[in-house]
Amino acid sequence: MTSASWVFLVIAIAAAVLDWAAVARDSARLEYVCKPLATLALLATAATLDVAQNATWTWRIVALAFCLVGDVFLMLPRDAFVPGLASFAVAQVLFTVSFAVDDTNVGRLVLGVAIAVPAAIMLSRRFVAGIRRAGRPELVTPVVVYVTVISAMAVASIAAGVAAAIVGAILFMASDSLIAESRFVKERSWHGVGIMVTYHAALVGLVLGLL
Repeated sequence: MTSASWVFLVIAIAAAVLDWAAVARDSARLEYVCKPLATLALLATAATLDVAQNATWTWRIVALAFCLVGDVFLMLPRDAFVPGLASFAVAQVLFTVSFAVDDTNVGRLVLGVAIAVPAAIMLSRRFVAGIRRAGRPELVTPVVVYVTVISAMAVASIAAGVAAAIVGAILFMASDSLIAESRFVKERSWHGVGIMVTYHAALVGLVLGLL
């Protein structure tokens, strides 16, 4: 960690905590500032780490940039769920590539498949049923595709074997599952804050996984 990366990480954590407060208090103005700021600061943290600027680092940086784009789409007052979903889907593909070009292991890959695939099937069935009950069949394909790509990202993280990144990938999957649960199954009062806490923790794990 460089001095700059420590500074950006502290900014990211402060912005994330403020964003959680904004979501809890339903303060859109504060959220509009803190949500993208937290992701931008984490992107800057990754960019200034004292690590080799190799293919893994490059793909991870670009993936974080797409997360920032997705953040903006999902916090807009109009419904930009599909563009936001698409932005994060691209991010998941890029995260997957960042793991795939790292030191992967076949045994860990098999373990990742054994863990992630059953979870993806269960989640897909639950969310598709909720989407159909809500009368939004046009969202079935985008959501199933997204569950597939984020599951692939989780598998790839396990195959790469970096603990912080594995935790980040699993938390990312948990955060996005809460979004789908809230939108398509049943919204609960704690979902908003839970989504953001797991999301920010996921990004921290994926950034620190570069070390």
